[in-house]
Amino acid sequence: MDVYTTAPLEDPRDARTVFPHLEEIGYDGAFSFEAKHDPFLPLATAAEHTSRLRLGTAIAIAFARNPMNLANLGYGLQALTGGRFLLGLGSQVRPHIEKRFSSVWSKPARRMRELILAIRAIWDAWEGTSALDFRGEFYTHTLMIPAFDPGPNPFGPPKIFAAGFRPRMLEVAGEVADGFIAHPFNSRRSLLENQLPAVERGLEKAGRGRGDLEVLCATLVVTAEDEGTFERSKAAARKQLAFYGSTPAYASTLECHGWDALHVELNRLSKLGRWDDMTSLIDDDVLTTVAVVGERREIAPALRARLQGIADGVSLTHNRMPDPRHWEDVVRALKRS
Repeated sequence: MDVYTTAPLEDPRDARTVFPHLEEIGYDGAFSFEAKHDPFLPLATAAEHTSRLRLGTAIAIAFARNPMNLANLGYGLQALTGGRFLLGLGSQVRPHIEKRFSSVWSKPARRMRELILAIRAIWDAWEGTSALDFRGEFYTHTLMIPAFDPGPNPFGPPKIFAAGFRPRMLEVAGEVADGFIAHPFNSRRSLLENQLPAVERGLEKAGRGRGDLEVLCATLVVTAEDEGTFERSKAAARKQLAFYGSTPAYASTLECHGWDALHVELNRLSKLGRWDDMTSLIDDDVLTTVAVVGERREIAPALRARLQGIADGVSLTHNRMPDPRHWEDVVRALKRS
């Protein structure tokens, strides 16, 4: 199983040391995340300080940008990384697109599908396989002159991964993306019952098979080397799960386990700002169903059991608690599987 994580970057300058450290530990890939900083800039620095590590965005917010902008970024980072770049895209949610980025939100699944196809059309033009003549519902790209054409990428175009949670976005990933990034608010059951069937519908629509899509599951992990840290890790995970569980877009994970009432109550409390009360509702059953919880020696076999027959790779996540730079033993154990 390939092993990934999101690089813990509070300062973009830390990319000079964090990504090489993750490569030394043995990770197959490391992602940047769009939160306090742009997700692309650290990867340009990381490219110069690593040689093997796959570098990607997980995720870059697609609708805050346009296909030409993303095509340029992806092409440039593919060259800088020597063919190791992965363009991971996600939609975010409407309030952020409209109120934080002052961009357009409409028909997100259809828009994501078209955006990915438009990026590919631009790359095809640069690769010399077709003229640029993309005319869609949301995006139109018909002008490319030599002054703005970089020509073929020496490493070929990068792969595009789509993240999603709801069925229509999952179908888009299966239909047009090279890979799918599953959200961490999933259990094995919700992956099998909710997520993969939608992805497979997209694959079938495109006449593709499961081998045509790389599936990467971000998975919440709770572990520690001492009891005090373990309890703090559990508390942080409960808080994260309470936030996810309060969000209507993610309710299906709870519903498939018969926890419909939990979502309703979490959502109610979130509107009142009662975050501590929300956290207390995430009991051990919910915690261990969604997250992988255990002693360090138990984590690798538990992850294999969770994702066997589902994922090609796992991205270890827990909001840096524990820090992914302290996971040498888990990474080694997973890579032996």
